Amino acid sequence: MQLFTVGVNHTTAPIAIREHIAFSPERLAHALRDLNAHGVHEAAILSTCNRTELYCHSDQPERALQWLAQYNQLQTDKIQPYTYTLPSEDTVKHAFRVASGLDSMVLGEPQILGQMKQAVKIAETTGTLGSILHKLFQRTFAVAKEVRTTTDIGASSISMAAASVRLAQRIFGDLEQQRVLFIGAGEMITLCAEHIAAQQPKSMTIANRTLERGQGLADSMHGEAILLSELPDKLAEFDVVITSTASQLPIVGLGMVERAIKQRKRKPMFMVDLAVPRDIEPEVAKLDDVYLYTVDDLAAVVNEGMMNRQEAAIEAEAIIHARVENFMHWLKTREAVPTIKALRDVAEKTRQSELEKARKMLAKGADPAEVLDALSNALTKKLLHGPSHALNHSVGREHEQLEALLRQLYQL
Repeated sequence: MQLFTVGVNHTTAPIAIREHIAFSPERLAHALRDLNAHGVHEAAILSTCNRTELYCHSDQPERALQWLAQYNQLQTDKIQPYTYTLPSEDTVKHAFRVASGLDSMVLGEPQILGQMKQAVKIAETTGTLGSILHKLFQRTFAVAKEVRTTTDIGASSISMAAASVRLAQRIFGDLEQQRVLFIGAGEMITLCAEHIAAQQPKSMTIANRTLERGQGLADSMHGEAILLSELPDKLAEFDVVITSTASQLPIVGLGMVERAIKQRKRKPMFMVDLAVPRDIEPEVAKLDDVYLYTVDDLAAVVNEGMMNRQEAAIEAEAIIHARVENFMHWLKTREAVPTIKALRDVAEKTRQSELEKARKMLAKGADPAEVLDALSNALTKKLLHGPSHALNHSVGREHEQLEALLRQLYQL
């Protein structure tokens, strides 16, 4: 059995690839069960706007990549150039770095830790989080906490939500005269709404599939809520559009935006698509009066203040290096358990056999001292027979290595 990770992220694959293998939270349980049915019995899936990763403990790593392509109805060779497969120790280091915010587009951002915890919770509930992955993620969360409390990795970190506001301000100046539309009502939209609300825009509106959830968020920011079905008629009213849903298909199409721009008499519209898969058709970016940004476009903004965080990252990497060594020691110790058990079983079988002989000798009236002497001699000979036989029948370099090992084992 091997511990490994298969995945893609913002450094290896563009959004056009990532969106085809992204999993919404609602799909994760079904996906995990399907992965399990394909022979990967321990697994957790982390899927965010910047990455999709399978954390697995299985005897056939190649199945994970094949499954990832097959489940998303893709050819393996289409996504393989963008993927990475990390072996045991690299998987541990990677998990620690991801949870600590060292592998994020926004260095030090805290949101990924919550996303990883949610992924682990779903795997646990689904029944695919075995003992090895359970221990891995326990250690991962502990390391992330240590990194964040002992370094300044999160200092000066600019979130995607804050970056969206900064970009909007660069286009419109202040936002006091702008009407803002949020599409979706999840965690990312909630964060964006909080940042935008602080700028006191002219109005804030939530568009969601269900009016009840959208209304709840709208009430918290003194805005209004509409249904997604109303977008074609209302899109032209908004200057700023920020979207992040779990939809597998675009919600805002090219034709819808073209009509809105025409109604706005070419007044600019600023749009941020934080969803993976994308909520806004990519062709919208070609329109003259639309400023469309995706998560990949925000890199320059979110990296502001990078210098301070890079210094903290060096400290964080040192912590992670030490914790990886500790975990690998635990893992290797655990991997030796079957061998240790087998060795003890052989010794116990030998002990029971010789003990039974000794009891029979005592039952026949043999001298107890002679019985004990025979028992101890027999145990010694049988327990040392294997190592002695192996040493006597080895030659050359193998003999030297075996002799050195036996001297170490028996402290000779």
